[in-house]
Amino acid sequence: MNSSTLSGTLNLFRYYKQLTEKAITQLSDDQLHKDPGADLNSIAVLMKHLSGNMKSRWTHFRTEDGEKPWRNRDTEFVDDFRSMTELMNFWEEGWKVLFEALHSVKEEELDNIIYIRNEGATVRVGIDRQLAHIAYHVGQIVLIARLFTGEKWESLSIPKGKTEEYNREKFGSEKKFGFYKDRLK
Repeated sequence: MNSSTLSGTLNLFRYYKQLTEKAITQLSDDQLHKDPGADLNSIAVLMKHLSGNMKSRWTHFRTEDGEKPWRNRDTEFVDDFRSMTELMNFWEEGWKVLFEALHSVKEEELDNIIYIRNEGATVRVGIDRQLAHIAYHVGQIVLIARLFTGEKWESLSIPKGKTEEYNREKFGSEKKFGFYKDRLK
C-alpha cells in the first residue's frame, strides 16, 4: 500500500493489535478465558473470532468471497485453546493474513469490487469494514480486561487525572509529525 491514507490505515490496524496485546498482558490465563457474564464472550473467544474473520476475509480476497466455505464461524465462539501459546499463534495467523493482503493492495485497486457473503463492496469499503469490526471487538477486549484487573489496571491511554500533565508535556515540545499509537510502546 503506497498512499498515505493506506499507510495510516495500516497504522490503525497495528494500533488495535497492540492495544489488545497490551491489555491482555495485564491478565492471568484464567482471566483470558473467563466469561465476563452470561452469554458474553471471553477475551480468548473474541481474539479467536477476530483471527478467524481476518483469515476468511483476506485470503484470496481478490478472487474469492470473503466468507470462505472452510470457515466455521460458530466454532470461533468456543474457547478450545489449551495454552496461551496456542491462542497467540492463532491470533498471529489472522493478523499475518490481513497484513500480507493489505500490503499487496495497490492504490488503483481500492475501487475494485470484492465480495463478502455475495455482497459486493469496494476494496476500500472492505478495509474500512474490517477496521471497524476490529475496533468494535478490541473495545470489548479492553473493557473486559479493565473490569477484571480493577485497581491494578495500567492505562493504555492518558490515565484519569493526568490530562493536564500529558498536555503540558506534549505542548512543551516541538511540533512533529507522528502517529498517536507510538506512545503505546
